[in-house]
Amino acid sequence: MKSMFGAWQFWAMLSATFAALTAVFAKIGIENINSDFATFIRTIVILGVLAAIVSATGQWQPLHEVTTKSWVFLVLSGLATGASWICYFRALQLGEAARVQPIDKLSVVLVAIFSVVFLGEDLSLLHWLGITLVAGGAIILAL
Repeated sequence: MKSMFGAWQFWAMLSATFAALTAVFAKIGIENINSDFATFIRTIVILGVLAAIVSATGQWQPLHEVTTKSWVFLVLSGLATGASWICYFRALQLGEAARVQPIDKLSVVLVAIFSVVFLGEDLSLLHWLGITLVAGGAIILAL
């Protein structure tokens, strides 16, 4: 039997928990500052934490070992992350966290669609039902 630390479900639940805390902490943190500057501060914190983790665990890799394909898609991912954070913080500054977050989580629906279209993944009818329920729930929560 796999330990819980080796299970993707464990890490996904932690991700969801930290994402929820992110929304609450960010809503409080951006109260009196520009949302783009808040995103900048958040990014510096993340960079520092990740540098410490990679250093502490000895996971640094030579940059020349990263393939061109990996570079391109990691840069694109970074740009998408940055755009997402900028938009998310702006939405949080303008709206209520409990209404912004469900719309932000429509990313779950979009990932399903994009994974089928771009990655060729195959989702069952049951998965599509779940995705439809997530979309409906997010829209209801946001209204």
